Amino acid sequence: MKKIEAIIRKPRFDKVKRALHEAGVNFFSYWDINAVENEKDIIKKLYLSVLVNDDFEDVTIKAILESGFTGKLGDGRIFISTIDEIYKIRTKENGVKTLR
Repeated sequence: MKKIEAIIRKPRFDKVKRALHEAGVNFFSYWDINAVENEKDIIKKLYLSVLVNDDFEDVTIKAILESGFTGKLGDGRIFISTIDEIYKIRTKENGVKTLR
């Protein structure tokens, strides 16, 4: 399982959300953040956190890369981490099946 975290431009959120949904990613979390660039400029961005099984890693990254892209400085970053285990609190299930 993978945790895909991305910092994107706030105005690109609707495109990224739509692209993730079309890729089959139906749940993710996001937060409003402020990014500091050039030591003084504060830029409004969004921080996304997506948990997917390994089969969805590439399509999720592709969806974010393509929909978040403007070609201008400050488009953002994507971070990938491996998740060892996940538990669903309500059902006490664990593993990949909790992502459904």
